[in-house]
Amino acid sequence: MTTSKSSEPSLADRYRRAKSKSKFPEFELFTHELRFPLDDFQEQACLALEAGAGVLVAAPTGAGKTIVGEFAIHLALAKGQKVFYTTPIKALSNQKFAELAARYGKNRVGLLTGDSNSNSEAEIVVMTTEVLRNMIYATSTTLMDLGYVVMDEVHYLADRFRGAVWEEVILHLPKDVKVVSLSATVSNAEEFGAWLAEVRGNTEIIVSEIRPVPLHQHVMFGEELLELFETGSNKTRVNPELLQKHQARQRAPHRGPKNNSRSNYRGQPDRRFPRLEKSDVVELLDRAELLPAIFFIFSRVGCEASVSACRRAGVRLTTSEEAKEIRKIAEARCGSIADEDLDTLGYFDWLSSLERGYAAHHAGMLPAFKEVVEELFLRKLVRVVFATETLALGINMPARTVVLERLDKFNGEARVSITAGEYTQLTGRAGRRGIDTEGHAVILWGQQLDPNMVAGLASKRTYPLNSSFRPTYNMAVNLISAFGAQTASKMLERSFAQFQADRSVVGLAQVIAEKQASLESYEDALQCHLGNFIEYSGIRREITDLERKGASWRSRGGKDIRETKSMRQHESHIAELKRALRAHACHGCNEREAHSRWGERYQKLRAEINTAVHQIESRTNQVSKVFSRICDLLQDLAYLQPEDDDLEITESGQRLAKIYGERDLLIAQCVNQGTWKDLDAPSLAAMAAALVYENRRDDGDYEPKLPKGRFREVLERTELIQEELVELQTKYGLAPETELDLGLSWPIYRWATGARLDDVLKVSGLLAGDFIRWSKQIIDLLDQLAQGADAELAETAYNSMDLVKRGIVAYSYYI
Repeated sequence: MTTSKSSEPSLADRYRRAKSKSKFPEFELFTHELRFPLDDFQEQACLALEAGAGVLVAAPTGAGKTIVGEFAIHLALAKGQKVFYTTPIKALSNQKFAELAARYGKNRVGLLTGDSNSNSEAEIVVMTTEVLRNMIYATSTTLMDLGYVVMDEVHYLADRFRGAVWEEVILHLPKDVKVVSLSATVSNAEEFGAWLAEVRGNTEIIVSEIRPVPLHQHVMFGEELLELFETGSNKTRVNPELLQKHQARQRAPHRGPKNNSRSNYRGQPDRRFPRLEKSDVVELLDRAELLPAIFFIFSRVGCEASVSACRRAGVRLTTSEEAKEIRKIAEARCGSIADEDLDTLGYFDWLSSLERGYAAHHAGMLPAFKEVVEELFLRKLVRVVFATETLALGINMPARTVVLERLDKFNGEARVSITAGEYTQLTGRAGRRGIDTEGHAVILWGQQLDPNMVAGLASKRTYPLNSSFRPTYNMAVNLISAFGAQTASKMLERSFAQFQADRSVVGLAQVIAEKQASLESYEDALQCHLGNFIEYSGIRREITDLERKGASWRSRGGKDIRETKSMRQHESHIAELKRALRAHACHGCNEREAHSRWGERYQKLRAEINTAVHQIESRTNQVSKVFSRICDLLQDLAYLQPEDDDLEITESGQRLAKIYGERDLLIAQCVNQGTWKDLDAPSLAAMAAALVYENRRDDGDYEPKLPKGRFREVLERTELIQEELVELQTKYGLAPETELDLGLSWPIYRWATGARLDDVLKVSGLLAGDFIRWSKQIIDLLDQLAQGADAELAETAYNSMDLVKRGIVAYSYYI
């Protein structure tokens, strides 16, 4: 592994480097065209690429990793090869496409996302990672002459829902293609790099933890902006002044209202909690010349409320000329949206805030609104953005300052503290290279805030990259179609998931060996002249475990007939064991209790060893085992069939190969059985909504409204097929299908039958951006049905797509 150093290279080092560079003419040509010198890690990565290696570059946000990807583009063009630049999200693809088209010309750059297909045979093609995965499975001719693949934000590989796509691409790309992996700083870069080297061949690992723009950490304590760390301590000691103020506030008597309110700052505040309004914070930052700033708030509602609060307080960060330019840009980008929709979308309040220099940014916003905010922020016309954490993982939007409202967030079930990795990711946006000499992270003081805890987050750099890879039904048929079952199974054994599992097995084996040695010493202490005391202690341990289980059972108060019968059997078994214990030869030993103490230790250690052995067995070849069980189930359902000591996919399997998503097998079963052939186009859209939608809220026993006509009958048949699949999945030891979520079916049906946007948003309870995002997923599924179903269902699916793809949904495809 090569790690960049913060110290300046010596004269001799610079001479050796200059001499070695002469062997790399393309690097010399590339750097000659740049207007700035490269950092050490950028230079090392580029030289490794020209030497013929793949690279993993892990560096902080804003460090300039993408320059390595751009050098890969330079190399590909110099060799007459193609290069693909992949990103995890469409917004990043669009941004990178614009950058590369401006640099190389539109005729040399293509764009492939779920929404766009432009110049796909170009020398340089920007795409989402899913598009490349699908190309590989389809053995697309576009892959011909491919020399390099740049995988930007490769740490998305850990994403629970989409991470497997990155591993599929890395595993299945042609071997002569060089992979350029660009990652945020991760704590196990060496492990990930070792895997890349194993599956892709020669791979250089270049890690830099040096931020190009130094980051200063602050706590905003009332109207004071205090340093988090003591000056000169290099993040080892918390600022004593901050600790002193914290302790003083903790000791101060409570003077606030009896209901413990902490929001009435302008009335009777709790003086232990000197927290400002958002508008006050913005004005303080403006006076301190710390704008532009991104203000991270872990709530969409909180982001919008913060913008409204600034507007009510009369905050203005722009000149009249800037306000006019902002209005001109916003009106040009949103001019095609219908007037009635603009009112529904809160356009006029949004524009009013923009003109004053601040805005919200979150997934619930209309995509056009988000893109305008991004453009204006990059142009330095918008000075403050109130954003959710998704911005930290999204497009390039650096700021001088990052503000964190709090250090915990709601994860869907409870409030949890953010991790050191999340803190690093969020604050990584602070400091614009080439503009700022330093970046600033500002934590707003809170009553529960502990300076030592904040310092711990700010000083750690733990961001492990863990695989989320798991075989799916769609993946299985695509792999078998492309490579055959035996080859596919061997390829899956080389996944990063299995690589990490195998490494953990080594550690477990060492633990077992150590515990086994202790177990043997216990056996010596358990020698009894009357008999086998290990056997006797085992009976005692089993009785104890069963009695604890029985006590827990009784405390839950099980009353039905089955539970009562089970309890009787449980108690009868305990009675049998107690009789066996009394009848055992060792029961009469004079040293029984002394032996028993050793026996307890022995049995506990034996249980720990058995658990570790089970873990090893479950982790060894775990990915290929799951793949094998999936293949068995797919044979049972006739998606696969034996062929010459291997497997081949059937006609049904070919349909399954075209369906991507969480419920791929259920969808394929319904298509094969003609379950949805009686649905009209709006009802098919409602069914597609039930298949893709996942409600983030807990609505309890809420009964959603459903379309009339045949929909309910077809839904019942669909749910029956799903129940049959769950039985099969249980039989084969696979994760069962999740129940359909009908929460969006009625709103989508209303939309597909021509309802107004404001009515649909009201019925769905969704924000415009969320409604568009789900609508696009529904359209994507309908398109898959149109490609793989029979002619009748395909025609209905095409018609359904047209009904959903209207208004702001259609507009979002073309901005």
